[in-house]
Amino acid sequence: MAKYITPAVTPFLENGKIDEAACAALYEHLITGGVDGILVLGSIGEFFALSLEDKKRLISLAVTCAKGRIPIIAGTADMDFSNVLELSRYALAEGAESVIVVSPYYFPLTPEQIFTYYDTLAKEIPGRIYLYNFPDRTGYTIPADIVLRLAQAHSNIVGIKDTISGLDHTRELIKAVKPVRPDFEIYSGFDDNFAHNVLCGGDGCIAGLSNVAPEVCHRWAAAVNRGDWAESARLQQVINRLMDIYTVGAPFIPFIKAAAALRGVPVRNIPSFPFTAASDSQIEALRGILSREDLL
Repeated sequence: MAKYITPAVTPFLENGKIDEAACAALYEHLITGGVDGILVLGSIGEFFALSLEDKKRLISLAVTCAKGRIPIIAGTADMDFSNVLELSRYALAEGAESVIVVSPYYFPLTPEQIFTYYDTLAKEIPGRIYLYNFPDRTGYTIPADIVLRLAQAHSNIVGIKDTISGLDHTRELIKAVKPVRPDFEIYSGFDDNFAHNVLCGGDGCIAGLSNVAPEVCHRWAAAVNRGDWAESARLQQVINRLMDIYTVGAPFIPFIKAAAALRGVPVRNIPSFPFTAASDSQIEALRGILSREDLL
C-alpha cells in the first residue's frame, strides 16, 4: 500500500523553545487529515537547531499525542555518533515505530564509509531504521549498491527516504533492492513524485506539503491505492500547483509553517535562527496559492 507520511514542522515560541501546544495541534491536524505516519525531527522539523534534550521531549510528545493511532518515525541524526545512538535508543524505548538517520554531512563520505556508518548503526540499534539520502544537504548520494548491501546485511534497516527532485536515483534503488527485499520501503522526499514513485514500484513519499493539506495528500494516496488514475491525475495537478509554496522564499521551512497557519493550525511565524520569518507579502503570496485550490 502506498503511503503519504508527513515530516512535521516544529512550532516554536517567541523564546525559541518548542511550542508544545502547537505541536499537539499540528499532530492532531495530521492524524485527522489521514496521513499514514508522522516523522518528527526531519530536515523540515529543524532537527539541526535543537538540543538533545529538546529532541527527546519532542519525540515523547509526538508519541503521547499519537496514542498509537499512527506510526511515529523519529529523526535521530547528529554529527556526534554517540548522540545518534542515544537518541535512537531513547526514541524506540519511548514508543516510536522507527528511526530515520540522514547520512553525515559537511564532508562527503566514500561509498564504503557510508556502508560502515549504517552497518555500525544497525548493529547497535535494536529497532527499525530508515536510511535518509539527501545529497543537497550532505554533498553526496548514497549509491544503490550500498543500499542493497545494507538491506541484505540488516533486516532492521527497513527502508529509505530518497530526497532527490528527480526519480532517476529512486528508480535505481527500486530496481536494485526490491527484487531482493520486497518489504524494503522506498519513499521519495518531494510531494510531486508520489504517484511516479508508486508507479515505479516504490512506497510513496515522506514530504512536506502534507503539513499544509493532509486531506489532499490522503485523497491522493487513496486514489492511487484503489487504482483511480483519473482522480490521481487530478490530484497530481493540485499538488503540482501547491508546490509553488516551496518557491515563495528560501529556505522553504518558514513558508510551510506560514501556510499551515493560514489553514488554522496554531503555528507561530517563527523559524529557527538564523532563518527569516515569512513577511506580510510572502504570507499574502501563500494565501493566494491556497485560495486558488479552495484550501481557505
